[in-house]
Amino acid sequence: MKIASFNINGIKARIAALSDWLQEAQPDVALLQEIKSVDENFPREHFEDMGYTVETHGQKSFNGVAILSKLPLEDVTRGLPGDDSDEQARWIEATVIGDTRPVHVCGLYLPNGNPAPGPKYDYKLKWMERLKARAETLLDTEEPFLMAGDYNIIPQDEDAKRPEAWAKDALALPDSRAAFRRIVNLGLTEAFRSRHHGPGHYTFWDYQAGAWNRDDGIRIDHFLLSPQCADLLLDCQIDKEIRGREKPSDHVPIWVELDA
Repeated sequence: MKIASFNINGIKARIAALSDWLQEAQPDVALLQEIKSVDENFPREHFEDMGYTVETHGQKSFNGVAILSKLPLEDVTRGLPGDDSDEQARWIEATVIGDTRPVHVCGLYLPNGNPAPGPKYDYKLKWMERLKARAETLLDTEEPFLMAGDYNIIPQDEDAKRPEAWAKDALALPDSRAAFRRIVNLGLTEAFRSRHHGPGHYTFWDYQAGAWNRDDGIRIDHFLLSPQCADLLLDCQIDKEIRGREKPSDHVPIWVELDA
C-alpha cells in the first residue's frame, strides 16, 4: 500500500501538476493539503476518472484537505476533535481497506503559526495539543494508523538548509519543536527519519529568492506511524524532482510504502 502526502497549494492552479504526478507515482492513497476549495468546487470527477475515490474537507480560498484513494474507504470523518468552534478545514481521516489489512489514515494541515508570538501561534500550539490527544486515542485502539501531512514544523536544525533563517519562525521555535516531540514521544515513528539520516532532505522550497535553484529548503511534511503501522513500513521517500517542473507547488510529495 503506497500512501502519499502532498501540499498542492491550490487545486485549481495545480490540477495538471497533481494529475501528472499521480499518473507517474501511482499512489494507492494521496493525502492532499491546501486544496483551497469548497467541497462542491473540487474537481471530483476528474480524479474519479483516474480511478480514485474522493473525500474532501474544504473551505473557500484557504486551507482544505482531501483523500484520494484507489482502495475502499470506511469511517471517513472531518475535523480534528477537541474544539467544536474551530472552523478551519485542516483534518480528515478514514480507514483504508488494504489487500491484507486495514490502515487508518489521518491527513492534516497543521497551522503555520506566524507571526509569533500572537494569536496565530497560540492557535498552532493549541491545535497541536488536540493532535496529541487524538494520537493518544488512536494509540489506545492498538490498530495500524498514521498521521501525515504538512506539519509546518522543522523538527531539527538539520531539516533546514539555513537554520539560522528560521530561528525566530513559528516553524522552528522551541515550543513548536517541543510540541512535535511530545507527539512523537507517545511512541510514534517519524517514517522518513527511520530510513534516512543527516541534512539535505527537504519537502518545501519558497517561491521567493531562487530558493529552489539554491536548494534552500526545509523539511516540514512528515509521516508519523503508530507502532503497529511502523511494523509494516517498507519504504519512505521524497519526490524532490517534482519541485522543478512547470507551475509546481512549493511543496513536494512524500510517501510511505506499507506491507498492507
